Amino acid sequence: MPTRTAVTRWTGGLQDGAGRTEFVSSGLGTFDVSFPKRIADAADGTTSPEELIAAAHASCFAMALSGGIAAAGGTPKSLDVTADVSIGPDPAGGLRLTGIKLTVRGEVDGLDEAGFVQAAEDTKVGCPVSKALTGVEITVDAALGA
Repeated sequence: MPTRTAVTRWTGGLQDGAGRTEFVSSGLGTFDVSFPKRIADAADGTTSPEELIAAAHASCFAMALSGGIAAAGGTPKSLDVTADVSIGPDPAGGLRLTGIKLTVRGEVDGLDEAGFVQAAEDTKVGCPVSKALTGVEITVDAALGA
């Protein structure tokens, strides 16, 4: 199985420093990162580990749910997955991921609403990124339609 690589070059301290994260494997780009912007409400053109985790989780969940729907006897036509990753204080000190909310809306043939929701709940447990994030509370809001 393949290994994917990203590299971050950071200069300076935590509060006054900045970095650039490069997607090496895909060559898709290099993105600015900053701790003050990481914990601010507005990202102002920078990304963060939380946004990168959200992207990874949304894409992994969509792929895994597509397979889960097929295994349940349905045919996925379209899936829109949003992952909201929250960060906050860790009672043990520092910061931690405080939750991930996956919202999925799907167009599926062969499954009713209950079957779709069950496939999404099963996928929440079986998705490789969900497995990697077992220390974080993950919730799913799944429904058929837009």
